[in-house]
Amino acid sequence: MATMASGEHMTVNLTDAGDLGKLVQTVLDGEEITICRDGEPVVDLVPTRSVRPKPRRFGTMKDKIIIRDPNWHVGPQTDEELEAWLKGEFE
Repeated sequence: MATMASGEHMTVNLTDAGDLGKLVQTVLDGEEITICRDGEPVVDLVPTRSVRPKPRRFGTMKDKIIIRDPNWHVGPQTDEELEAWLKGEFE
């Protein structure tokens, strides 16, 4: 089995593809490999994409979101409270 420079496409005969471990490592190193049977391409070896999403990490937004007053919209507000809210001076 011939080796090629990284990033190039390699074509391998099915009879020469006996050492699958080396072919897999070649793909992981960045080369593309096509396996042929009787001179016809039959299989492309490509690295697998992760099928599982990364698990969520709870708490990553801790201390980044501040809830000033969850009930600010409840009930009548005075003009002073409304002005303070519009200026961003709400507590």
